[in-house]
Amino acid sequence: MSVRHLDKLQYRHRKNFHRAHQSHCSQLVAKKSKHALHALTSAALVLPGLLMSPNVQTAPGDRINFQYGRYEEGARNLYGVPTKYAPISVDVLHGNGIFSLTDRTKFSFAYTQDTWSGATPITTTPLGTDGGNRPLTINQVVVGASPLINSKVLLDHDLNPMGRDPLTKQSTGVVDPRSVLVMSAASPETRRQATFGLSYEWNEAAINVSGGFSREKDYKSSFGSIGGRMDFNQKMTTLKFNGSYTDSEIGAILDHDPAPYITKTAYQDQIIRKGGATGSDILRGSRSDWVANIGLTQVLTKNSLIDANISYTHSNGFLENPYKVMSVIFVNPADLNNSSGLITGDVRALIEQRPNIRNQIALNAKYIHHIDTFNAALHLGYRLSVDDWGVNTHTFDASWVQPLASDWTLTPRIRYYSQDSANFYRDYLLSKQTYQTKFYFDEQNRQIYVNRKNSEIEYVRDANLQLIDKDGNAVDEAIARPKITYYDDTLLPKSFSSDHRLAGFGALSGGFTLTKRLWKGVELETGFEYYTRASSMQIGGGNSSFADFDYYVANAAIKIDMERSDATGSPFAQSHQNHRAGTHEFHKIPPAGIMFGHMLPAKGDFMVGYRFMLGKTNGNMQHGTHAVIDQTIIDQGCSDTIPCRFTPTIMNMHMHMIDIMYAPTRWLNVMLMPTFMDMDMNLRKLANAPPAKPGTHDHQGVGGHETGAIGDTYLSGLIKLLDIAGHRAHISIGFSAPTGKVDIKQRRMHRIDSGLIHFGMQLGSGTWDFMPSLTYQGEKKQLSWGMQVGGTKRMEDKNKSGYRLGDIFQTSVWGGVDLVPWLTASVRGIYTWQGAIQRDFDSLSSRIGSMDFPQNYGGQFWDIGFGLNAAVPRGKFAGNRFGFEWMQPVSNDFNGFQLDRKGSLAATWSYHF
Repeated sequence: MSVRHLDKLQYRHRKNFHRAHQSHCSQLVAKKSKHALHALTSAALVLPGLLMSPNVQTAPGDRINFQYGRYEEGARNLYGVPTKYAPISVDVLHGNGIFSLTDRTKFSFAYTQDTWSGATPITTTPLGTDGGNRPLTINQVVVGASPLINSKVLLDHDLNPMGRDPLTKQSTGVVDPRSVLVMSAASPETRRQATFGLSYEWNEAAINVSGGFSREKDYKSSFGSIGGRMDFNQKMTTLKFNGSYTDSEIGAILDHDPAPYITKTAYQDQIIRKGGATGSDILRGSRSDWVANIGLTQVLTKNSLIDANISYTHSNGFLENPYKVMSVIFVNPADLNNSSGLITGDVRALIEQRPNIRNQIALNAKYIHHIDTFNAALHLGYRLSVDDWGVNTHTFDASWVQPLASDWTLTPRIRYYSQDSANFYRDYLLSKQTYQTKFYFDEQNRQIYVNRKNSEIEYVRDANLQLIDKDGNAVDEAIARPKITYYDDTLLPKSFSSDHRLAGFGALSGGFTLTKRLWKGVELETGFEYYTRASSMQIGGGNSSFADFDYYVANAAIKIDMERSDATGSPFAQSHQNHRAGTHEFHKIPPAGIMFGHMLPAKGDFMVGYRFMLGKTNGNMQHGTHAVIDQTIIDQGCSDTIPCRFTPTIMNMHMHMIDIMYAPTRWLNVMLMPTFMDMDMNLRKLANAPPAKPGTHDHQGVGGHETGAIGDTYLSGLIKLLDIAGHRAHISIGFSAPTGKVDIKQRRMHRIDSGLIHFGMQLGSGTWDFMPSLTYQGEKKQLSWGMQVGGTKRMEDKNKSGYRLGDIFQTSVWGGVDLVPWLTASVRGIYTWQGAIQRDFDSLSSRIGSMDFPQNYGGQFWDIGFGLNAAVPRGKFAGNRFGFEWMQPVSNDFNGFQLDRKGSLAATWSYHF
């Protein structure tokens, strides 16, 4: 079971609480004395440091922020049953910025990418079932738990569950009312969201509009909003308003492992089959969300203000989480009349059903007070939320913003949350009816299945037990099951869910944010928060202690105030002015695909940048320089003893890099480049592929594979060798630190471990690597040229998973011409040699295709790059540079069997001051 959208929405709700916390404070600008204003505004900026809305002006002037965050949940209580599933974790990359287009007009943007992985609860069952988290035993040792959603449970005549030992599944003979979450494996998946906004300010009013989209494999949404503010009473009073609309489309890929065992009758008309017999059921739906809010900020004294707002949210459509099921215990009514012995309940899994409309009203209030004695700010907040589902919540929070010496600021905070359960929430359901399929045997002793709605013959089992329709066509059982399953749905509640996030509970969290203001408007920030969810902490007490868990959030950010950095007076702007005056000091930058390709010109210079790289492979499989057919891949692509059964159809790599460069001297630059990566791959079964051996992994479904998180981190020192009129050269002595994971596993399928995911889907090399390069650049008038020679040498024999990536050698030559003084077009030739992977995985891996074998990596490649570089020489945006380059493959000579390369893109932005 992959991590799915409701879990994500709950996580985003926790982030949105922090975002609102910051938004309420952002209207403080120009309402306080300078001393109090500094503390209060700082409080607004540094609270949790998580995602910021692009509509919110966080401080006067233009700014750019980059942030990485990590969210991780603790283990769940399975009552002694060990689990091999890692808890849910989320790696988040976020960037946002605000730019002044005119004195009154601002443009804002935000981009968020998060990658999810880990185990998630699929349902809740009585602890006494013979299924649930069934122990997985190898060599008589319990090594983990495997989810079993359909099972049996013993009940007394009051329908109380009888206990079983969680490990042995032997009955204890006594009533056990406890429930347990049933955990299921989750495949990594990535969500991407982009938001854009435009605002206009008058002297005492402002208006802003924004819109954006969010995309993931099974959930797509588009949204827009309009809002503004009006100032009164000499800007001591501010009225704020906002309205937004979100349209979402759900295409839930039902997990091929549990799908055949889940009753999907209620959604039969919304499910389609994609990918044939080995494909997946897709549950489709749509939803709409309308939000309106209005708020008031009032300055009370020179040191205090109050902020209050009310919001209304209306949601309609498909509001279920399609990956959560309800455990229903079906009890034969005849058994209730049996006065002796226990009753056996038949536990079945039904996709949850929620109301298709939800209305919510929320009230928020915040008080902020600056305390002169400590030069600090106290924040106190309260939020009340009520809805027609019965989920009523209370939130209390407090924080203390304390400026320290040397431009440090520390913000400790605490928060308490209490939630009532939804009126349709249940741990599980009991239904006094039998659960069965409606069938009979004909004269040939074949099973004949009858449609439960019209009593017509629907399916027949032939002599080979294959299910066929009345025309003799083979039928997938997962598709047929909703039609042949028989139970009376009028005996069940109209709405039901066992999602523990709809249960009643309380939560307590505490954390801090630490900010350091550096020179030239640069700030570094880090934060941490720890959260405990406990049923006993609910106001009035709760009864869902089986779902208690902890989580933490950690984040780090770099923030650049582009006005305080004074880029218009930077050496870059000055050198460009000198260039216009006829001197040689203006230096061109190399094409966007070149790394470590330029140096800062003067001591004390600082540069922050962002680099995006996209690599695309698809089309035909190649061997050496030629395309190959499926049978060749089966026979030769894997090994002598293991034939290939699958081949990739596409693989995309996305890399995000933050470039941080500083010049301690004129001849030396130091550079740090953390990376964030995500990759996706789709597979197809090879024609005439042999069947999987019993007990081995066999890929199924249409979901493909995804991975993503932190990649390797690059560190480099750049040393200037030559700097004369028209000619420059430098060397880079770089290293790659193994911060990317190389032990990512695929989820278990059909109770079979799949092992490590393919080499190319791991997120780093796993070894310390030496990355030297030599770069030369020249220029004369409108022309520029250059070359670079570099490579990567692995410094260790193997990584912790047992293998070592191949070494790399690359050389490039390029030429450019100025189309206009600030825009340069370039053409580049690139040659790359990469060795094959050395050694192999030293633990289980899937071994289903050529991508799982070391010899099928590396080769020799020739590419041509076409690029554009733009530099802003003066004015408000001086110091900003942009670069784009598309690298088109010209010739390939692959090692072994690999998917054809289709090209790569490099896009860069840098800000030099």
